[in-house]
Amino acid sequence: MADNLPSTTPKNSTNAMEFSGASLMRTDVLFALGIVVIILFMLVPMPTMMLDGGLAVSVTFSILILMTVLFIKTPLEFSTFPTILLVTTTMRLGLNIASTRLILENGHTGSAAAGGIIEAFGTFIIGSNYVIGAIVFAILVIVNFVVITKGSGRIAEVAARFALDAMPGKQMAIDSDLSAGIITEDESRDRRKKLESESTFFGAMDGAAKFVRGDAIAGLLIVFVNIIGGIVIGTVMQGMTLAEAASNYTILTIGDGLVSQIPALVISVSAGLLVSKAGVEGSADQEIFKQFGRYPSALGMSSVLMFILAIVPAIPFIPFFTLSVITGVMAYYALQNNLANENADSDIEAAAEEGGAAPVAEEPISKALAMDIIRLELGYGLLPLVQGDEGNKLTDQIKGLRRQLAEDMGYVLPAVRIQDNLQLSANDYIVSIKEIEAGRGDVRPNMLMCMDPSGDVINMPGESTTEPTFGLPAMWISEDYREEAHFKGYTVVDAPTVITTHITEMIKDNMHDLLNYAETQKLLNELPEDYQKLVADVIPSQVTVGSLQRILQSLLSERISVRDLPTILEGIAEATAFTKSIPQITEHVRARLARQICNSNTDAAGVLILLTLSPDWDQAFMEALVGDGEDKQLAMPPSKLQDFITAVREQYDALAAQGITPILLTSPFIRPYVRSVIERFRPQTMVMSQNEVHPKAKIKTVGQI
Repeated sequence: MADNLPSTTPKNSTNAMEFSGASLMRTDVLFALGIVVIILFMLVPMPTMMLDGGLAVSVTFSILILMTVLFIKTPLEFSTFPTILLVTTTMRLGLNIASTRLILENGHTGSAAAGGIIEAFGTFIIGSNYVIGAIVFAILVIVNFVVITKGSGRIAEVAARFALDAMPGKQMAIDSDLSAGIITEDESRDRRKKLESESTFFGAMDGAAKFVRGDAIAGLLIVFVNIIGGIVIGTVMQGMTLAEAASNYTILTIGDGLVSQIPALVISVSAGLLVSKAGVEGSADQEIFKQFGRYPSALGMSSVLMFILAIVPAIPFIPFFTLSVITGVMAYYALQNNLANENADSDIEAAAEEGGAAPVAEEPISKALAMDIIRLELGYGLLPLVQGDEGNKLTDQIKGLRRQLAEDMGYVLPAVRIQDNLQLSANDYIVSIKEIEAGRGDVRPNMLMCMDPSGDVINMPGESTTEPTFGLPAMWISEDYREEAHFKGYTVVDAPTVITTHITEMIKDNMHDLLNYAETQKLLNELPEDYQKLVADVIPSQVTVGSLQRILQSLLSERISVRDLPTILEGIAEATAFTKSIPQITEHVRARLARQICNSNTDAAGVLILLTLSPDWDQAFMEALVGDGEDKQLAMPPSKLQDFITAVREQYDALAAQGITPILLTSPFIRPYVRSVIERFRPQTMVMSQNEVHPKAKIKTVGQI
């Protein structure tokens, strides 16, 4: 019941309290407040208590950074280091400005003028001798500026340069693995993100190293200004003697410099450890001891040399003898550890041999048997086509090609493996089908291929060439002439499109070979649930998967889409009622696909242009058939066959001069045999039977053979 009582606290008050609490807990608000406080250090006079707090935070923060760098496994785990370096450098400079104001204002009062921390560094660490303090401070600055900062800056610079130079090759490797199906889209995206983060990190570290160098220079200038300014203020304005002013202000200034430069030195060491950690996996201590422990002989020799130095009369015995014992013990344990690892490896190998684990040795053989179904090899000059983030990359076009082929032909193209081949010329490429060269070409990555649809000479400045897919005359022109070429009616394509077109035609020419048993089964499995009953009725009771594969291969060899697989299965079910002959079943399936075949072969006006086979030739082919069933073959005399080939060529050449590419129409019974003859000299010519002409198709007969 108490839960149902109305609250007596006003809603506005409650919301305000919640908002205030949430704001205080938000890290972005706290970070912004911290930056504002750092800026206030530079602008507003600070009391000594607040200055002590800021200096303590600076020292603590530097130690925290060093410990974090020591324990991380990879540099990218601390990718915010450049930002932290900027913040800590700005904080130290702000504290320097605040301490400078206090030193110059209150330095005449004594060593506590700028707070307890500066007093401790100025009196306890360097003592009352400010000359020694100045020398120690100068050495710290030299070590920080000349040795650590310069070295880590150089490492960061080289790492950034190498990371950027290696990025194209790494991107190509990712694209190649993705195209080959080795990795998924998500894994590719993660690798790209990691690669981008790595290059950005080392680039930022290259610039962040300049912060530390500038901090060291600023520290020197601030010390110089504080000492000179303090002596002038003490002697002129405060009535101090020169010795008193020099002692007071120098001790305070050196203390201020030390309390600033020691955190700077720690952070510089952290930066050097971070950038030098590239390529090392694991925390720094584990990797260092692991790598020293790999070579016990080195530790043993070091122990012997330390002992020899210890017994030399002029050299102190205890330090070198102690180090000799320590390195000797380390060598002993490292040797024992290595022997234990070797014995463990031997036991594993023996157990594997006893257990008959011989198949492990066959793994390299199985990898050697793996075959790239489709492979594209590029010369080194074509590598930019698969690199970068441009929208017209070759890899993007190949992905689009796979999707387009799936939509047009109903066939899921295997992944295309892309790799470089240093044996090729810079601008050459090779398309291989099942690791056998199917085509090659030569393209210019930074130019455009210009072609005249009519086949006339191209009147443009450029480099004459031959289009690699269809062997048409072409010309490589500069990007600057694109508009002019379009204005003249030329066809203009870029290098990735040329390669993609070539791959497309090679795949279409060999698609029937690429469709294997596994791909056929995959097509059946991917049919919607509504058609699985049809699949179960037809396969394997009426035809096997292998027979279906042969039927689909026959259709694909003539570039007929198998996307309408349910209709194909229905046609097979009908045909198997009266024949078991695969060629006859295929012809019946083609008749069922009449609408599709007619639609894919009509011209721009939707008309099916036909060239018919005369009754004489029809009769000649019928009489030339010998054998029964699937053993039926064409046995036409060579002279008669040559006459047919000549007649076909003359008719098609005459029609081609008129811009007409007709379909050869034959009777259903002889169509496969006519096609087998024509595909040898005109493989692109479509041969249809009368059963494949859909009743609603618009037809136009242009001649007869």
